[in-house]
Amino acid sequence: MRVAVTGAFGYSGRYITERLLAAGHAVVTLTNSPQRPNPFQGEVAALPFHFDAPEQLAASLRGVDVLINTYWIRFDHTLFSHAQAVRNTKVMFAAAQAAGVGRIVHTSITNPDLTSDLPYFRGKAELEVALQALGPSYCILRPAVLFGKEDVLVNNIAWSLRHLPVFGVFGAGDYKMQPIYVDDLAAAAVAHAFSQENEVIEAIGPETFTYRGLAETVRRVLGLRRLIVSVPPALGYLTCRLLGILLRDVVITREEMRGLMEGRLCVDAPPLGTTRLTDWMQAHRDTLGRRYTSEMARRVNRRSAYRSN
Repeated sequence: MRVAVTGAFGYSGRYITERLLAAGHAVVTLTNSPQRPNPFQGEVAALPFHFDAPEQLAASLRGVDVLINTYWIRFDHTLFSHAQAVRNTKVMFAAAQAAGVGRIVHTSITNPDLTSDLPYFRGKAELEVALQALGPSYCILRPAVLFGKEDVLVNNIAWSLRHLPVFGVFGAGDYKMQPIYVDDLAAAAVAHAFSQENEVIEAIGPETFTYRGLAETVRRVLGLRRLIVSVPPALGYLTCRLLGILLRDVVITREEMRGLMEGRLCVDAPPLGTTRLTDWMQAHRDTLGRRYTSEMARRVNRRSAYRSN
C-alpha cells in the first residue's frame, strides 16, 4: 500500500512511519517542516501541506491508499490557533477525498465535545463529525496523553521534580488520565489502516493515574524526595506562566488546566495499549527529565530533529 502520514519527522508520525516501512508499505509525509532531518534515509518523501492550495494538496495525495493524520496543535498562540488547525484539517480531508484516498486514520482526543468552550476538545469533535460525513472509510483513534522518548508532559513533570524544590498540583489533583505509549498508538494506527470498517477507538494505556498520583509515581521512580503540594489553580497557573517566561515556552494554558481538572483525559473503556508507563519510566529513569522539552521550540524551529529525553 501507499500511505501518507502527517508529521513523519516529528513525534507520533515518526513511530507510525517506522512501523509502516517495516511492514513493507510505501510512505510519503505531509509536513510543515520539510527541512527537518529525514530519519528514513530517503525512503520517505516530504511534501508540503499546501493548505492554502487544495489542488496541490490533492495532487500530493493522488495514488495514496491511506492517509494517517496526526496533525494538530496543543494550544492557541499568536502564531497558530485551534481554529486554524480545524480549517487546515478539513482542507486536507477534502483533498484526500478528491484524490481518491480510500481510508483515513485520524488522531483525535478522549472526550471530544462539540458543546465545550475548550477549543481543543471542541475542535477535535468538529473534525470527527467532518470525517464521518466525508465518504472514505475511517478510523478515529482517541488517545488521552502520549508518552515516549520525545514526550513533553511526563518528561517535564520529571524535569520539574528534578530541578524545583516543590511540585504543585492544581487543586486536589484527583482528576485522572490514562497515558498511552506512543508506539502502542502507532501500532494501532497501522493495524487499523487497511480495514474498511468505520471505527472510533478509545486509545488509552493500561494504567490510570490521578494527576497527583502521576507526579508521585514519577518522584518514586526517580528516587527523589521532593514535596508535592496542592495549590489553588489560579496560583498554579501564575507559577507556570512565570516559569514559562524563564523557559521561553508555554508550560500549560488555562484551557489545558480546565481540560485536566474536568477529567477529559479519562474514559471508561478497555485499554488499547499494553505498555505500562511505570515500567517505561523505570527503564528510562536515567534520562527522563534531565532536560526540559519546549513545545514552542518545536513549533518555531522547523529545522532541528525532535530531541529524545
